[in-house]
Formats: sequence, structure tokens, C-alpha cells
Amino acid sequence: MTVNGQPQAHDVEPRVLLVQYLREESGLTGTKIGCDTSSCGACTVLLDGESVKSCTIFAAQADGAAITTIEGLANGDEMHPVQQAFHENHGLQCGFCTAGMVMAAVSLLEEVPNPTESDVRLGLEGNLCRCTGYHNIVKSVLAAAEMVRK
Repeated sequence: MTVNGQPQAHDVEPRVLLVQYLREESGLTGTKIGCDTSSCGACTVLLDGESVKSCTIFAAQADGAAITTIEGLANGDEMHPVQQAFHENHGLQCGFCTAGMVMAAVSLLEEVPNPTESDVRLGLEGNLCRCTGYHNIVKSVLAAAEMVRK
């Protein structure tokens, strides 16, 4: 598979989850293990451009795929517009869910480039934040959409 643009090849046990592979084999710890039940979305990554919960996929199932993690969004020192919007609009508190929220938002904005507040709330419903009331997260995604349109 390719992870953040870098080809990778590892022998893994068939039961190794993609989230475990990313964290343990690739050393990319931005992808979090949050719930072990696929409920929280902290492990969200892009698999061939689509957001997926990496705790629901075996690493072997991603063979040949292009994976993007939170570490792969920025272009050098330049943050991705969604990352920038989360930073500018205080779309995080403890930060545990942030990587998953950002990755889900990137995918959402690819599908719905001009979302309404309702679109954002619906698009992120599979990602849980235990700290906020989601106001600043939604505000961040709407701001990112505006940044991308300019």
C-alpha cells in the first residue's frame, strides 16, 4: 500500500487492523484508537480518497490502496485548509478526536464542496467528540469550505 504518498510493504498477521498497522508498523500515531467498537471515528483515514474508520478494516484489505492519514494532509509546513480552519476556529479541545474529524471533513468537502450546517452535522455524525458541543467543529468545516472556494 501507499501511506501518505510513500510505498510500504510489511508482512502482517491477517487479523491486524489498519489502525494498528498505521500506528505500529508505520509509526503514524495521529490516527487514534478511541473506542474499539467503530463508534467514535477517532481512527478515520482516507482510503483511496474515501473516509473510513481504520478500526473496521484489516491491513491486508488495504493491500494496493492509497492511505492518507492526518500526517499526510499538510504540504510541508503549509497546513491543509481543513487543518487551518480547525486551528483558526478553535475546532478542538483535548484533540483526541481532531484527526478523525479533520479526515472526515476532508472527505465530506470532496463530496459536498458547499455544505450547509446541516450537511456538516450529518457528514460528521459518525465522529464523536466528548469535549465540545460541536459548534466550533461545524464552524471550522464551514470555514474550510469557504477557504477552498476562494
